[in-house]
Amino acid sequence: MNITDIKNKWTAMGPYLHSVLRIVAAFMFILAGTTILFAFPTGMPPDGGTAKPMSQIWIGGVLEAFGGALLLLGLFTRPVAFILAGEMAVAYFQFHFPQGFWPTMNSGVAAIIYCFVWLYFSATGPGVWSIDEWRAKRQR
Repeated sequence: MNITDIKNKWTAMGPYLHSVLRIVAAFMFILAGTTILFAFPTGMPPDGGTAKPMSQIWIGGVLEAFGGALLLLGLFTRPVAFILAGEMAVAYFQFHFPQGFWPTMNSGVAAIIYCFVWLYFSATGPGVWSIDEWRAKRQR
């Protein structure tokens, strides 16, 4: 096998890795939401509890847990990803940025990464392994 064959095979994996990125990122995002809502797999600092219902952090947890689940499945990916990108932008500028300029120092790295990953999926769609793609093929 020569280098061109390897490159072509790896390039052909792109659509599948697109879906893998969505699935893995969504799973991690769900965990952030379940931490806030259900104290699973651990509770929120400092006491390991959950957020007060209808508080801003609780609403964020709902978006993360249930929006993340929709993204994991690849269902309504573009609009959900757009909303979650906005949620992460608000989270960064409201909670992290006031703590300092550098994301590594204000604990805002995850918020920035998720913001841009979700923005990317809002533009590109869910990829080949998704309910959205399955529904689109059935309508053709």
